[in-house]
Amino acid sequence: MLLPFRPVLGRAMPSLTERYGTRHFVLNFQLSTVNCKLSPMPESSQQQSWLNRTVLGVGLTSLFSDWSHETATAVLPAFLAAIGAGPAWLGAIEGIADGLSSFTKLAAGHFTDRLKHRKPLALFGYAFTAFSTASFALATHAYHVLFGRAAAWLGRGVRSPARKALLAADAPPNAYGRAFGFERLMDTVGAIVGPLTALWLLQATGNSFRKVFLWTLLPGLIAVASFWLLVRERPIAAGPQRSFLLGLKALPPPFRRFLFGVGIFGAGDFSHSMLILYASRILAPAHGLARAASLAVGLYTLHNVFYAASAYLSGWLSDHVPSRKLILAAGYALAGITAILLCTGTRSLGLLAVIFILAGLYIGTEEALEDSLSAEFVPMDQHGMAFGTLAAVNAVGDFLSSLLVGFLWSTFNVQTAFTASALLFFAGALLLRRLRLSQRVAERSCSQPQTHSRRRLCLGRHHRDSSLHRHALLGAPSSNLYPRRPLHRHRGSSGRLSVRRIRAHGPARHGLRYPGCGQRCR
Repeated sequence: MLLPFRPVLGRAMPSLTERYGTRHFVLNFQLSTVNCKLSPMPESSQQQSWLNRTVLGVGLTSLFSDWSHETATAVLPAFLAAIGAGPAWLGAIEGIADGLSSFTKLAAGHFTDRLKHRKPLALFGYAFTAFSTASFALATHAYHVLFGRAAAWLGRGVRSPARKALLAADAPPNAYGRAFGFERLMDTVGAIVGPLTALWLLQATGNSFRKVFLWTLLPGLIAVASFWLLVRERPIAAGPQRSFLLGLKALPPPFRRFLFGVGIFGAGDFSHSMLILYASRILAPAHGLARAASLAVGLYTLHNVFYAASAYLSGWLSDHVPSRKLILAAGYALAGITAILLCTGTRSLGLLAVIFILAGLYIGTEEALEDSLSAEFVPMDQHGMAFGTLAAVNAVGDFLSSLLVGFLWSTFNVQTAFTASALLFFAGALLLRRLRLSQRVAERSCSQPQTHSRRRLCLGRHHRDSSLHRHALLGAPSSNLYPRRPLHRHRGSSGRLSVRRIRAHGPARHGLRYPGCGQRCR
């Protein structure tokens, strides 16, 4: 009886796997003492190496690109002073450039999701930033620098959503924390090396600012070459041609609630240049103004070192815990503790070092895990819009926090300013802690499929939490797995269901019902 049945079972297994591109396909059939188990599965995401060529390429690109523009940023204030431009020009240049970059990310994210190939857009952004930064060498008036800086930051805004979408597409979902943390680590290393390179170049060139600006073209072009040669693009179907507002409305509700928590936290997340100002004022009475300024810069360097380390370590930790959002919520709470310590007005150099270290730890955790959670909350064909929206929310938060903390510090005192920040930090942590995961995120955060004594079909990884919607996969006849009508509706011109779409979005996004499930899964 089993002899004619076994070949049929053996042929059915590869055909379904090949046709629907499922990650896990295990069919257990139990007949008295006979157990037939076939599992011709492709390599699971847990067995894949997270440090692939794309992750490495994006990391190296971030290092060299940040090295380039941080070198220019380090000497920009002195160069503006040399051509007769004051602090007002510096503030206008930085403010206009940052605002343009942030809202360009939002528009670029919407545009990125409509493209079949995102890599050319990111390459253009990196090349445009490199040449715009080097153009400072030709500036003779402050408005020349303004145009160059605005163009460079425009390139940053264009490339950012595409870069993050490419990284998320080629990194295993269970390693998003490490992948995005590694990118932040490399970016911060570039931010540390850039100012040191600027100091060396000034000494080597006899304080020639223009030669320093021209030199930034070298690491900028290396960044372009690294991205071009190493980063690979996984083919995906272009997203639907929605309008911008419809694209925003199409973002999943859990992601919108996540953005609300990020925005509350960001409204208190003051610029860390205020830490330098804080340390300089606190240390000046005991050490003198010049010595206090040097100590503050040294403390900020220590801050950047821990920022770089925490970006990867927090990402690694988030990949090994049941819920990634808990690590980000802990980072938000750590920011609240940092703000409370700032309220003490301590004059101890040791406690100030602790404050700068904690600030570096929480900012690294924040940047790495906000991107990782965004990649999990949102389907792959909406990643560009998600990353662009996240950047815009952070930009608004940075603007509001700088106004809030600066106003309260000037009007009242430093304790009032950082108390307000602490309250917003803890509120953001609480909102994130209470955030409920969607079924899609739950499936990605699980380890392996559960085993059943009877026949089962596993499409992906199903969550173990009984409070979430789980599919009843026991005892359903195989003919009910994929109803003919939904499949027929999503067939292409070739008459076959797109395997890429099934892999990217799962059967539920194509109107498919799991057996025993009374509703469509979203």
